[in-house]
Amino acid sequence: MQRIAMTGMVLSLLVLQGCDQSSGSQTAAAPEHNAQDQVRLEQFIQQIKSELVYVQGGEFLMGDFGEEYGQEKLPYDGKKDSKPLHKVELSSYSLSKFKASNQEYQFYLKWNQLKGREVDRVTWTDRQKTPETPAHVDWNEANQYCTWLGKITGLPFSLPTEAQWEYAARNRGQYVVAPTDDGTIRIDGRKGINIASSFDRQLYARESGTGLDILSPTPGDFRPPNPLGIYDMAGNGWEWMKDWYDPDYYSHSPVKDPQGPEKPVFKDPEGYFTKVLRSQDLSGPRRGLTMFRFNADPESRRYPPLDKTVRCAVNSEQSIK
Repeated sequence: MQRIAMTGMVLSLLVLQGCDQSSGSQTAAAPEHNAQDQVRLEQFIQQIKSELVYVQGGEFLMGDFGEEYGQEKLPYDGKKDSKPLHKVELSSYSLSKFKASNQEYQFYLKWNQLKGREVDRVTWTDRQKTPETPAHVDWNEANQYCTWLGKITGLPFSLPTEAQWEYAARNRGQYVVAPTDDGTIRIDGRKGINIASSFDRQLYARESGTGLDILSPTPGDFRPPNPLGIYDMAGNGWEWMKDWYDPDYYSHSPVKDPQGPEKPVFKDPEGYFTKVLRSQDLSGPRRGLTMFRFNADPESRRYPPLDKTVRCAVNSEQSIK
């Protein structure tokens, strides 16, 4: 994989401990670092910067565009929360071409001397074994990771808004149904061509020595990126967004750089307010489309975030060098 070769320099620095960090244990005292550590940090920073894709801002119609602009003139999404189609104007920004990997998240934990998430489940342990696959985190962990990237780089890192995510997934707001290389989901027999099929995931799990079978995540560059050069937007883990979730938000969303509701609005069946998720847990036909919205408890209080990932954005109108 191309990404493994690119990040191999940093990989040798890491000792795999628990890959994911519970939000309650992010208060460790600031560790001391020597000159060699600083060199490693600089290597990590350069890697993170090299993975940023500049997204030129602009206007687009956000939401389920199928009824107006789809070939069949029918909605693509049966749920109401992706409607109405509404105008959004975004400033330019940068988005990581990959979901944060176990390797990168491990570096963050190790640098800050944070203890990894402790979960007594075999499936959780298996998800830590492959450095090149996405790290799995709750919203707080995802937000803290992006905030830390901002601290070490001096750049305005944050979680992306769902408007930023959809704009990038749709190749700067074009009427793209699937966030893949050609806007479709292609499977030839059992093998995925531009997504990872269940057969692909099963084979990867077997080769990497985990017991995850068809539920296995895959490396970030396992299949081609979308035309902007961004990978894995159609699956391989739901991605946390900055926004609080509101099923009616599209009816009153501001046009310029919408950030989601100012305060939490919608509660899940357990009574917890929820944040927006985009992408999909596992890719496949009719899954992970560009207009689909999901939501979940940001603290993942009932279950560990086995299928939730983080991709960071930089809110700067300048391209990052």
